[in-house]
Amino acid sequence: MPEPLYHPWGTVTPEFWRTPEPGTAAVPSGLAAETLRARLTVIAETAGTGHLPDAAALAARLDRDTTSEYGELHLHTVQVREVRGYLAALAGDHTSGLSWYLHAAQLRVTVQGPGHPDVQAATRRAYSLWRAVPTETDRQRLSAALLTVATDIHGPDSPLVHHIRGQLYHLAAPLPSSAATPPGQLHNV
Repeated sequence: MPEPLYHPWGTVTPEFWRTPEPGTAAVPSGLAAETLRARLTVIAETAGTGHLPDAAALAARLDRDTTSEYGELHLHTVQVREVRGYLAALAGDHTSGLSWYLHAAQLRVTVQGPGHPDVQAATRRAYSLWRAVPTETDRQRLSAALLTVATDIHGPDSPLVHHIRGQLYHLAAPLPSSAATPPGQLHNV
């Protein structure tokens, strides 16, 4: 069964897209939601043209501005940080990408609460990125951070943590391949 695809940006809340009614004055803001959307669009377009370092620099600047305007514990900030993780992963820096995704998941649990579906989705995005890490050695090295954050967020007995543990077990103790064992012979146990 193929792994489900989880988009890097999570679920955008209606407040993010809300614009003031015509004829009403918007609350003054240094970084209005429409400005944030426009800047995210520029980041996506920049990344889409293959200019990942430029997109990452724009995202870092937007992260500073968003954090300054809304604070660390705001969904806009969390969403920008998820974008930073996605850009890092696109650039091949899986360690940094996973670090951003785990950080965003921890922020989400603080902002939205542990039972919120976006929190579980954020953890699944981190898990999906971990699974995409190209080398087994790097996956093993990053697995402790993934399991620690998932356990902190969802608890040691959650189905998601059990699934991650199962994957870590298979990584640590891979099943013998059929190519390594000639037909008709058993492995020594």
